[in-house]
Amino acid sequence: MYLTDRRGDMILSGGANIYPAEVEIALSEHPDVVSSAVIGLPDEDLGNRIHAVVQVSKPIGEDELRTFLGERLVRYKVPRSFEFTSEPVRDDAGKVRRSALRDERS
Repeated sequence: MYLTDRRGDMILSGGANIYPAEVEIALSEHPDVVSSAVIGLPDEDLGNRIHAVVQVSKPIGEDELRTFLGERLVRYKVPRSFEFTSEPVRDDAGKVRRSALRDERS
């Protein structure tokens, strides 16, 4: 099985191509994660760093989530930073507006 995403959503981090959909699927496997959006934020060393905006049903720690993802993804695909929210990260149609999320955080 191959996971693909829109080419424009691909994150180039340290020379590696990372598709947000793959990371979001891994995040969705955690029982306390309701929804997520993964974006690339500017980074001087890597070009972009992976940042996850995660809607949770109850508080969870970054370390717990990092460990959980480390069992499902190769190391360079695990987000370097997390932002937790109780607000929906997707619109009513279930779509993520990655460009809007990037603009808000850059």
